[in-house]
Amino acid sequence: MKDSLYGELTVIGMKGSETFVERVDSYLKEWRRHGAEDTYLAHVSCPRFGSGEGKSIIKESMRGQDVYIYCDVFNYGVTYKMHDMVVPMSPDDHYADLKRIIAAIGGKARRITVIMPMLYEGRQHKRTTRESLDCAMMLQELVNMGVANIITFDAHDPRVANAIPLSGFDNVLPNYQMIKALVRSVPDVVIDKDHVVMISPDEGAMGRCIAYSNCLSVDVGMFYKRRDYSTIVNGKNPILEHKYLGQDLNGKDVIIVDDMISSGGSLLDVATQLKEVYGAKRVFNFATFGLFTDGFAAFDEAYEKGIIDKIFTTNLVYRRPEILEKSWYVEVNMAKYVSYIIDTLNHDNTISNLLDPNTRIAKLLEKHRATLAEHGQISMDFGGNK
Repeated sequence: MKDSLYGELTVIGMKGSETFVERVDSYLKEWRRHGAEDTYLAHVSCPRFGSGEGKSIIKESMRGQDVYIYCDVFNYGVTYKMHDMVVPMSPDDHYADLKRIIAAIGGKARRITVIMPMLYEGRQHKRTTRESLDCAMMLQELVNMGVANIITFDAHDPRVANAIPLSGFDNVLPNYQMIKALVRSVPDVVIDKDHVVMISPDEGAMGRCIAYSNCLSVDVGMFYKRRDYSTIVNGKNPILEHKYLGQDLNGKDVIIVDDMISSGGSLLDVATQLKEVYGAKRVFNFATFGLFTDGFAAFDEAYEKGIIDKIFTTNLVYRRPEILEKSWYVEVNMAKYVSYIIDTLNHDNTISNLLDPNTRIAKLLEKHRATLAEHGQISMDFGGNK
């Protein structure tokens, strides 16, 4: 790694991201041997007037700084008062504040990188009729404001990067962290082609499943969503049924992989079929973002019925605090990974090794299989049950 920095490091956490960026800051200080009283975090605020209008204030100079702005545009846990009403911040509100912070920097920073874990309007990424292309417009607007790099996680459709072909865009996948959380929380899981199958809940998630299946050397199956395209409910076409395409699942652990859990209806429907129709042993779910827009009641019920066993989501975006008490939920901590990315880029080094987790996954699985063999759960050649 280069010893010289691209510029003096500054990290800005937008509203609702304070706890996460404080963890990032602690890692950076530890690696760079800074004292507890030091910080890389800038002091910023985005106050709002009673009318709902807002502004941003940066309390120190940004001149010559290498600035990393972390923005969770889906944090509805942040509120403000407008006309004497308490209003939760919408993605539009968070995005407006992000632009205000960039405007307050005023072109003085040496480089600005925006870390937006879940892309603003990421599901409005393509045009099928007379409709807007919100995500593409957002990316172009940030670049036009002077943002050099945009880092996101598990983009709904990473091809949206084509909107800014001459600017930095990195789509980071949390595959290693997910698998690490799985083997820690379910220590008896045997990850090989005889015991585990990756499941795509629809055709859109197949790329994610294939990435996992390749590095884990396991098979993959897929559900096909048959939708009613003549009707729109809550902004989307309702699903009429799920049809499974793949090998026999009887007695095997299955891992459903997707980028997000919104209401969770589709996930629970797939999980129910996997357990009740196809005989899966256990059902796990990897989802980078857990939004849980309809609450947790349906998940609690599914867990009590034995439909789901564990759901893994990252702490990259806001989740209601009570989810941490759920027996079926496992948080995947991404703060250290984000710290590695910031530290590497600040030294103007490549993050290619960080983006390719296959070597780390192989070492993790080798260690896990050795532990299973030591406890007599698999044979020493790691091939099937003992």
